[in-house]
Parts: sequence; C-alpha cells; structure tokens
Amino acid sequence: MALSRRRIVAGFGAMAVGAVACPYDRERAYAPATLAVPTGVAPERLARDERFWATVARQFRVSPDFVNLENGYYGVMPEPVRRAYHHNVDHLNQHSSHLLRTTYKPRADEVRDRIAALLGVTRNEIALTRGGTEALQNLISGYRRLRPGDAVMYADLDYHSGQYAMNWLRARRGVTVERIVMPEPATRQAVLDTYERALRLHPKVRLLLLSHMNNRTGLVTPVRQIMAMARERGVDVIVDAAHSWGQLDFSIADLDADFGVFSLHKWMGVPLGAGFLYIRADRLADIDLLYDDETYPASDIRSRVHSGTMNVAPFLTADAALDFHETLGAKVKEARLRFLRDRWVRRAHELGARVLTPDEPGMYGGITAFRLPGRDSEADNVAIADELMTKHRIFTVARSGMSGGDAVRVTPALFTSTDDVDRLAAALSDLVTRPR
Repeated sequence: MALSRRRIVAGFGAMAVGAVACPYDRERAYAPATLAVPTGVAPERLARDERFWATVARQFRVSPDFVNLENGYYGVMPEPVRRAYHHNVDHLNQHSSHLLRTTYKPRADEVRDRIAALLGVTRNEIALTRGGTEALQNLISGYRRLRPGDAVMYADLDYHSGQYAMNWLRARRGVTVERIVMPEPATRQAVLDTYERALRLHPKVRLLLLSHMNNRTGLVTPVRQIMAMARERGVDVIVDAAHSWGQLDFSIADLDADFGVFSLHKWMGVPLGAGFLYIRADRLADIDLLYDDETYPASDIRSRVHSGTMNVAPFLTADAALDFHETLGAKVKEARLRFLRDRWVRRAHELGARVLTPDEPGMYGGITAFRLPGRDSEADNVAIADELMTKHRIFTVARSGMSGGDAVRVTPALFTSTDDVDRLAAALSDLVTRPR
C-alpha cells in the first residue's frame, strides 16, 4: 500500500505547543514512532486491516490487566499527546502566572482557530470550557428566549446533566418540562416520527435538547432533519455532540446547528478537562452573559463562559491531539469504530441479545448498549458488567435511564483489536448459555 504524505511524527507538530506558549527545541523533543496512513485505501477497507490498527494501538499505553471496552467516559491519550501533556504540565508549573497572564491567551485563540477550522465555523463562535457538561449547562441556563408558560423538551436518552439543567428551568423560568421516550428499536423513521409527534403535541415547546449521539445507548439521531422540523415550529435546539465529535465525521454545516456542545477529552484525545461550546454568530445575543460577567464584552462569546483559574495544560496540548486525529482522519476513525461494533453485535444478535442501536447506516458509531433477555433491571446489568470484568477481564459499564430498561454499554477505542471484541462475544455466549 502506498503511504500518505500526511504523516505524524507522534508528538512533533503537537509538541510545538507553540513558540508562543511553550518554547523549546523541537528537534530535541520526544521522538516516538511515526504513524503513517495508507493512501488510496477506502476507510471501510482500512478498518479491517489489523496490521495497520496494531500500529495505531502501539501509540497508546493501556493496562494489560483487562480489555477496556468502556471508552465512552473519556478517551485515553495516545503517546504523543501524553508526552506533550506531561511537558506542558511541567512548563505551566515552572512559568505559572507569567504564562497565564502573557502567552496563554493568544495560544488559546490559536486552539479556537484550529477547532473552528475542523468544524467549519469561525473562532468567534467557539468558547473553550472544562468539558461538555459545563458547555451544556451554560447554554441551557443562559438561553434567554423562554417566557413563563413556555415549555422545554428532552428525551429519555439525553445526558443526565442536560436533563437536570432543563428541569432546573421549571422553577427559574416558569416553564413546563416535556420528556419524550425514544423508540426501541430506534429506526431512523421511528426517531423522526417520535420528534415530529412530540413537537406537534406540545406546541408551547421553545427549547429542545437533542443528542447527536447519546451516552446511554450510542444511538445517532438525524439531527439536521429534526432541526428543520423544530425551526418550522419556532423551537430552538441545543445539540449535544460531546460523544460524536471525533468519533463521527461531520461539520456544523452537516448538523445545521445554532447551538452546540462538544468534548475534546472524549474522542479527540485531548487530556481530561477540555471541551467547548458553539454559538452561531447571529445567535449570540440569545444566550445570556454568564453571571453578567464583564471579563469580555457582550459581543464576545467568551463572556458566556467563566471557569475561573483552570488547568490550561489540556488546551496547550490540544494541537498534539488534533494532529493525531487529523493524521488518521475522521472518516477512518468512524469506519474502524463501526467495524469493531458490528463484529461483536453480529454475535450478540445471534445470541438473542437486545442491541439498542439499529444496524441502519448513519444511526450508530462505536458506542452500543445491549440488554439480555429477562435481565433489564439496574441490578441485573450491574451484575452482568461485574461478571464480564471479574470472570472475563472485560471492562464495560451498566447504563440506566432508558425507558425500556437498563443495559450494558460497550465502547471500543482506536487501540481495540478484533481479538478484544471477539473475547467479548465469547463472554456474551457464556452469559447467555450458562444457567443462571
């Protein structure tokens, strides 16, 4: 296979945490192995190339004590990113407030530029946060177009902190809160029908929380179509893309979103404690300044976030992570994660498990949850996750909140091998066939 000119000497461009904020000798910096992506190979074909993905896996330092299939919480940093982060923690510690008061702000603007370019927006529409949750809470609590008697809406699969923030609006804004239930099985048409019916039956809804990919089952919703039906009814939408960005290939234009929430420490591999919010430039006035903050003018999106003194080392390391992401490419990452999901899901179907994401193209990524027959309680699924870990050394997580019952969530990563997911499939067979 021919090799791409696009290469990453792991840690090189990223280690250049910038001559501005982190000057040091690039040539004498870390020198991990080079990762090269073949050219002329379709992502779906490359997704099946275990030799290639073994080279990717070697870029990650993970515990050999268990198979980690719970990578939806936050993402393991690849080695070039981890090394850059350690360097940046030391650099921040050495230069402390001098760095924060001088070179960090222009460096943060460069990070915002980089993020904006990937999303197809402008820097002025991006504000950095400590994670997707902070971004989500800021947008929900700051949305200023609600009036007493209006309604807000979310689904059972939406992120719990988002649900809590929407519930919080009941007492603060005098609104009613509508909760809808995602269908099982959740086909594209069934999801669209659910939102169309809910918006039609609740004409007072003015704000909708919409997960692009939810963290409970991994269902991917057709955001653009739901956005269109919401706009027709005068409903604004906050899109939660914390789990999809870096796992799926998309831009803001693909979602047609006005307000969005993103994580950097999940599928982009930035160190823990990094995310951002997006507000379309012509919608900035519809989100309040946070606590009437005066650090930035009202015309600056950064006035919608005030995190206080925060650990900036993750943002100084963002270039390393984005370099790694762009070397592989979103299409390749998406294809690999879907391939790994499909491999164990086929066996789960054969065993009679209820898989909570459909096989329909575009409706899933790497995250998927399953439910075994007759085992839909919280206790049942905690026990399944415990047995997978204690007996089979496979780490997963039980998830609650779905109206159809609890389940176990499985999330592979870029370092996951086919052997890992085959091991899961064998463990599921043992769970199903062994008498309880």
